[in-house]
Amino acid sequence: MLTAEKIIRLLKLKPLPQEGGLYRETYRSALNVSSGAGIKRSVGTSIYYLITPDRFSSLHRVSSDEIFHFYLGDPVEMLLLYPNGRSRKVILGPDVEKSQHPQFLVPKNVWQGSRLIKGGKFALLGTTVYPGFDFTDYRQGCRKELLKRYPKCKQSIIALTAK
Repeated sequence: MLTAEKIIRLLKLKPLPQEGGLYRETYRSALNVSSGAGIKRSVGTSIYYLITPDRFSSLHRVSSDEIFHFYLGDPVEMLLLYPNGRSRKVILGPDVEKSQHPQFLVPKNVWQGSRLIKGGKFALLGTTVYPGFDFTDYRQGCRKELLKRYPKCKQSIIALTAK
């Protein structure tokens, strides 16, 4: 039987700093692009990403588009908080007949956080980031600031932030 522990071992996953969950980078393009500020980034990167009931993706944002891929396990609820004040929840999963998304794009600078649906044991996802991910582009969400800006999402924000 496939378990989270077995996936962690087989795919050599390790804790993802700040965000939570477990990951391993699987690709980083050798080609680079320059941002408007002259900062060089890899054209693209990809990772494996695993979440469990006690390891979720805390609210954060990155300065690149990020495509999520659902590989296996239980469905995942993703909260998106857009710069214009709008919010949205989507379910990443295999059941497209129930409006689950096996692939989903999170645009750059959108706050995002994910957790298993209630009762889930694990989910193995992947992400592909263009331009490539760099830890200097990562911004951790602050509960107090996010609650002030998105009060209608209070319960989800509390669940997806540390304090």
